[in-house]
Amino acid sequence: MAIIAENRLAVVTGGMGGLGESISTKMADAGYRVVVTYSPANTKWKQWIDDMRSRGQAFSAYPVDVADYDDCAAKCAQIRRDCGEIDILVNNAGITRDMTFKKMTKDDWDEVMRTNLDSCFNMTKQVMDGMIDRNWGRVINVSSVNGQKGAFGQTNYSAAKAGIHGFTKALALEVARRGVTVNTISPGYIGTKMVTAIPGEILDTKILPQIPVGRLGKPEEVAGLIIYLCSEEAAFVTGANISINGGQHMY
Repeated sequence: MAIIAENRLAVVTGGMGGLGESISTKMADAGYRVVVTYSPANTKWKQWIDDMRSRGQAFSAYPVDVADYDDCAAKCAQIRRDCGEIDILVNNAGITRDMTFKKMTKDDWDEVMRTNLDSCFNMTKQVMDGMIDRNWGRVINVSSVNGQKGAFGQTNYSAAKAGIHGFTKALALEVARRGVTVNTISPGYIGTKMVTAIPGEILDTKILPQIPVGRLGKPEEVAGLIIYLCSEEAAFVTGANISINGGQHMY
């Protein structure tokens, strides 16, 4: 696969998290210049940067409240000033506020919708005009298997993740002739720190039996899919929702 990474600038939202870290590091290994965003509430961002530097990887990092349109606009303008035009956007940032609908408050709903769905508009709006002007761009939106099949206690999360693909399909139609692709990926259970912290008994009896391949996905497998979607070979793939869930949900 020919990677056209040279001089391409990628922005990965939530790029310091479990999956975000794998995406960021794999893209850097492939030769992309990578900017990561992190929540302004993250007090360990400098430690992450130092850890990455000790592994030989240097990232630019910016605190961005992806739920706040004005903050996204200001920070993307700063990234362009500091690093150059943004060629690739990976909308990866997300949160959960899991509970049954009976217990869910309006704040629980709004917070998830703003962070997981509004963020796709807030960030993509800042980069799309430039991509169109340059006749090249990649937007990859990270959804979830639970946006496809639903999940108990996740009406807010499932709705937001399902909405991401509607956003993807409509935008892909608008920009398809301008060299810009827009795609969704929908991971299943991935072996991030959050998932592997689940008690082993629950993993073995509740989660793994749902996955036909019999294991958790690897974060680097998801990152590899994103690398493909950024490549020239993926120029004919747009408006797609690619499942990467070990066969847990097929449709």
